[in-house]
Order: sequence, then structure tokens, then C-alpha cells
Amino acid sequence: MDIAHLWHSLLWPLARLLASLALGLLVANCIEALNWTRFLARLAAPIIRLGHLKDVVGASFSMAFFSGMAANSLLAEAHGAGKLSHRELILANLFNSLPTYFLHLPQMFFITVPFLGTKPAGLYVGLTLLAALLRTAAILVYGHLALPPLPDGCVTCHLQDNGFSWKKALAKGWKRFTRRIRSMVLFTVPIYIGIHYLAVFGIFDAMEKWLSTHLSFLSFMTPQAVSIVMFQVVAEFTAGLAAAGAMLGAGDLTTRQVVLALLVGNILSTPMRAFRHQFPYYAGIFSPRTAAGLIVQNQLFRAGSIIVVTIGYALFG
Repeated sequence: MDIAHLWHSLLWPLARLLASLALGLLVANCIEALNWTRFLARLAAPIIRLGHLKDVVGASFSMAFFSGMAANSLLAEAHGAGKLSHRELILANLFNSLPTYFLHLPQMFFITVPFLGTKPAGLYVGLTLLAALLRTAAILVYGHLALPPLPDGCVTCHLQDNGFSWKKALAKGWKRFTRRIRSMVLFTVPIYIGIHYLAVFGIFDAMEKWLSTHLSFLSFMTPQAVSIVMFQVVAEFTAGLAAAGAMLGAGDLTTRQVVLALLVGNILSTPMRAFRHQFPYYAGIFSPRTAAGLIVQNQLFRAGSIIVVTIGYALFG
């Protein structure tokens, strides 16, 4: 492998990932040090109170609309400081799936429309959005039933502390940043390189091909629809979209069949790709064990919600 190929395939993407991690961590620490977490939490105060969730969860939820890394960094800092229990960390990470979805919503919509047309794309994106809303509602219901209620005004209390100093706050944020960034790099770099070479040696391809040969439970779908699912599993989402668009344009499949095929492909293909892309930076923010657990729980929860939406659309769509 020559230096140019190594740079473009591994070193430059890794450098960008580390830069994004550092920026997200710095933003999170500065916001926490400047006591802005409670100000951000005020934006989500009504639903946070409903779910009996803490103020830092509301702050993370608000931040996740523009930076998933910063939101997770904030949760990691709170968990490390003992402000969040492990159960609350899991709930907070799952709760952030809605703003995380909104981060990718414009890109998803503007990719699907050219392939499928406005109506099928709107249906598919709308159904995945519904699944994200269901996840958020489920977390709120569970939190309301399982967690103790917060004291009145806890979400927005202590917006300003006595003796606040910008200099001290920024110094505190920088100190925490320098301490945390070392452990992030220590875990992220070897994990990222390891996953890169697993992909180079075809391990992930072999796993995805194995999955594609065990789809007999999709016998209720037409062969054309199953081929869309296989394209998503073996290749990527855009490959499935290309196949769906071609079959939709040729009249081989209806809008309903295409949307169902894309939803099934989403369920089967996303967890592996999510692990490949998320684990390196999750392991830099959390411990590797915690990172793996959060990703598995997040993907199971996401898949479960999409299964519910898919069954509902199959029965009533």
C-alpha cells in the first residue's frame, strides 16, 4: 500500500475524526464550565420534566441537534463526575436519537428524492421520522414511570452561580479538555485502525454477504423487493435506492413495496455500519465496554422502533 493511498484511506479520515472529537469535547467542556448546560436544558425543560430526566440530559438533548459528539461528550463528563447513573446514561443516549436523526434528515431526504421521487421519498423519510418520535416517547414514558420525579424547577435552576468568573470557567474547561482528550486519542486511534484493516481484509464484507444469503424469512416479499434489501445489506443505502428507483420507474414495484423493502433493508443493514462508524469515536468518549453497550442498545432500540413502523405500514399503509 503506497503512502498516498494510506493517507486518503486511513490517515486523513482518522485525522478528521480526531479533530471532530476534539472540537466536540472542547465545546462540551466549555459549555459545562460556563454553566450554559442549564440554559440549554431550558429549551427542553417541559419534556425533560415529563420524563423525570436531569438537567444535563436536557442540555445534551439540545446540543445533539447540532453536534452528536458534543452531546455524548457532555454525557460522558456528567457520568464520570457521578451526576448520571449508568441507567440514566443509557436513557440519555437513547433519548438523543431524535436530535441525532434530525442531524441527518436533510441529507437523507435530498438523497432519496432524486432516486424515488417526492411521494415515495416522503413516505420512507416520514416513517423513519415516526420511528424516531416513537423512541423518544418510549423513553419519556419509561423515565416517568421508573425514575423519581425531579424537584420543582430543577431543570432550570442554578442558571447562574455566585462568584462566576469567565476566566476561571474557561480555565476549568481547558483543564478538563486536556485530561479527556488524551484518553480519547488513546482508545480511538487503535480501534479506528483495527476496524479499517478489518474492512481491508474483507471481514465486514464476508459478514454482510453471510447475512445476504440468510434472508429466507423475507419470502413474503417479491424477488425484486428482496433484491433491494440485498443491495442495502451487501453494498450501501444508495445502492438500494438506485435499485429501488430503477424498479419503481420500470413499474416492477409499487410505492408501497419499495418503501417496505427500504425499511427492511434499513433494519438489517444499519447496525453493522453503525458499529463500524460509531465505535471508534464512542470508545474515545466513553470506555470501550460502555461504548459497545451504548451502541448495541441504541441499535436494538432503533431496529425495534422501525420494525413496529414497518409492521404498521405493511398492515395499514
